[in-house]
Amino acid sequence: MKFNKFDWFDSSELNAVKRVMKSKKLSEFYGNWGEKFEGGIEVKSFESECEEYFQVKHAITFNSLASGLSASIGALGISPGDEVILPPWTMSATAASILHWGGIPIFADINPDTYCIEPTSVEANITTKTKAIIAVDIFGQSANVESLQLLARKFNLKLISDSAQSIGARRNGAFTGTKADIGGISLNYHKHIHSGEGAVMFTNDSDLALRLKLIRNHAESVVADIPFKVDFTNMVGHNYRMSELHASIGRVQLKKLNSILIKRKKEADLLRDKLKNIDQLVMPFVDFGNEHVYYIFAMQIAKSRVSVSKQVLVNELVELGVPGLSTKYVNLHLLPVFQKKIALGSSGFPWSFEGARKGITYEKGICPVAERLQDDTFLSFYINDFSLSKKNIDFIYSAFRKTFDKYSL
Repeated sequence: MKFNKFDWFDSSELNAVKRVMKSKKLSEFYGNWGEKFEGGIEVKSFESECEEYFQVKHAITFNSLASGLSASIGALGISPGDEVILPPWTMSATAASILHWGGIPIFADINPDTYCIEPTSVEANITTKTKAIIAVDIFGQSANVESLQLLARKFNLKLISDSAQSIGARRNGAFTGTKADIGGISLNYHKHIHSGEGAVMFTNDSDLALRLKLIRNHAESVVADIPFKVDFTNMVGHNYRMSELHASIGRVQLKKLNSILIKRKKEADLLRDKLKNIDQLVMPFVDFGNEHVYYIFAMQIAKSRVSVSKQVLVNELVELGVPGLSTKYVNLHLLPVFQKKIALGSSGFPWSFEGARKGITYEKGICPVAERLQDDTFLSFYINDFSLSKKNIDFIYSAFRKTFDKYSL
């Protein structure tokens, strides 16, 4: 059975790139204060179009979401020793953005149904050193942002939304990433829309927007030239800038987002309608008020109803020709960097060792829900990798039906 790769590129992206190439202006950022400090026409136009589409006051482009998250931590003034709470199920860059500024990652557990960060676990991990929460809108739907906002207000914390995998999803009518102090989407090559590499950060706070732009573009060299008052704490910048080429592709892709999401949700609904008939499988849960855009079709195995491990099941499904399956995501707190298995360089960069010196542990057991899912029941299909036909969906169902019937209890 042939599975076509997801591909929404056509001549419009090529024409956009040609337009930039003909202009001979592949980037127009200058590292000094002035008209070009915020980039060229493609970058500015893309940002303006994102502000309109996502209904947010400020959209700021970056060369990756890793860069955007790092800039967000700096923009919020996180300093060495400050604690930032995040879930263990996310890309390593989410935790690295905290480490970059000398902050201490504190892992809260995830919700067993949505796989997003669990607010009750967040509250249990708040201390006098906590300064921010990072909510990860995992697999295509929003975290419980309302509960996290309540915690942020109660404990005077900042909230970041990492919405890399949920571009265009909504919760109670609002786009993911737009209800936090700072939020962001990823545009790297395997997301719903992409520009090769890239990201867009959202905020409705003009001061935070300026700080994000400063950190994006060598802040330390321009702060003395800004003709108005700004809090320059943590204003050490980087080159986190998006090129005109990437922005031009992003502009075209943004116009296609609605159509892409309609298609993705239709495919996910068809797949769900088939697989829900297998008693040994638990279908993806969609939280109340959420719209799910299905970056990953996340399932769970009813362990008491099968006679073998989930790896045996997946091995058989792969042999039958089902692509894009995985039995795990990631538990960041168990990575070598947090287990003292990576040596410090001569710079003394803090990483997990700073957490260890402060009595913080990253041992197995601190996130039992995430760990149980990883070890025993989680099963996913990378639906966003493919453009599924009805025949593909029927084939997947047939393979699942055959495999789970074989090992049914």
